[in-house]
Amino acid sequence: MTATAVRPASVPVGRARKNDVVTLLTFYVFVLMAIPSRLVFGAFGGAGAPSTILGVAFLGWYLLNWLHPTSTIGSGRQPFRIASLLLFCAIVAAYASANLHKLPTTPQNGVDRGLIMICGWLGILLLTADGVDRLDRLKTLLGRIVFGATAMAVLGIIQFFTGLNAAKYIVIPGLSIQQAYTDIAVRGAFNRPSATAIHPIEFGFVLAVVLPIAIHRARYAPPGSRFRRWLQVAPIAMALPMTVSRSAILGLAIAMVVMLPTWPRRDRWAALVVMVCSLFVLRTIIPGLIGTLRDLFLTVGSDSSVLSRTEAFSYASPLISAHPWFGLGFGAFMPQTYFFTDDQYLNSLIEIGVVGLVTLLTLFTIGWYLARASRKASTDPEIRDLAQCLAASVAVIVVGYSTFDVLYFPMAAGLTFLVLGCVGAMWRIVAMQSRMALDGHWLQ
Repeated sequence: MTATAVRPASVPVGRARKNDVVTLLTFYVFVLMAIPSRLVFGAFGGAGAPSTILGVAFLGWYLLNWLHPTSTIGSGRQPFRIASLLLFCAIVAAYASANLHKLPTTPQNGVDRGLIMICGWLGILLLTADGVDRLDRLKTLLGRIVFGATAMAVLGIIQFFTGLNAAKYIVIPGLSIQQAYTDIAVRGAFNRPSATAIHPIEFGFVLAVVLPIAIHRARYAPPGSRFRRWLQVAPIAMALPMTVSRSAILGLAIAMVVMLPTWPRRDRWAALVVMVCSLFVLRTIIPGLIGTLRDLFLTVGSDSSVLSRTEAFSYASPLISAHPWFGLGFGAFMPQTYFFTDDQYLNSLIEIGVVGLVTLLTLFTIGWYLARASRKASTDPEIRDLAQCLAASVAVIVVGYSTFDVLYFPMAAGLTFLVLGCVGAMWRIVAMQSRMALDGHWLQ
């Protein structure tokens, strides 16, 4: 029997679809990273970040396409679909539980905003996971995420050296400032940049999540693009320690622990040499920064920010005991009114209870599993490395959620669900390629 040619999923056919999902998601990346997180649609309050509102619109577009009989969006297996539904149901259950009695105005507004925010985040996750159906388009989307992080890193480096918060000069008609701009934060003798994020810790989280993807793109760049892609890695890696954030450094360490063991020995040694040289360069260019970062970890036991995190558990205990299963309601916990936890898992336990926290952890577990499953299912070294780097990004997210209240920061929250969506898309693409290869084998 004559062999039948099988077209890989990564090869485009004719013109791209008129409503290309990656084009829509590119606009989302721009809105997420270029527009300062402090700017919102005032009528929506904390849920009024342009990226969140855009995500809600994308959820509506996704559902309409999912219901359309000829649409390919939402067809086939996708574990994130079930996980997203479970998380949404847990938050709706928390909302219903909170409204069993009349809530004061502030918590009621909070839980209403919570429903808007979860719809926006799940809209991005589902549209990415089910809408990006070709490897070349997924790579394009990842490249645009890296470009956005690179631009943020350059802005952050300028902030670090000048102390000028240029983001406050960005004015967009129709958007209002939710949180007043302040001077650049300082730790020790160093400015702590935040670029267009709300806080340096959010900025560091974004850089740590995107860095593994940037490194993959540089390692597997075509010859003509290799230098340019390493130029993208450099500012991201350089700006990360400038945030003077334990969370950012911990995220960097987690990413390296996940990625490096899978690299060839020569690449591992090269990475080690680069990291050592980078430490010497930082020590030379910015005297004292390495020592300040070292002291952040050596003084963990006496640091006020760490002590406040541990004390939050005792403060949270009565709230958790009063509403153990479904919590106070997503968005009802106001740190300014209660206390700051700097721990999204603890926040989630307070707001959506044990049921909600389990569904959130399930979402992350599925993200890690699908990234690793994609690596195991492919024999292509580039795809295997991309899958491992996405697994590293997921690991950074999982750890980052224990170091600050991520879901109060629109950029960090939006990036979380966008990266998980990229993992879901990759898993579908690799699975489709594997099936097509198997069908081609049987047809030969």
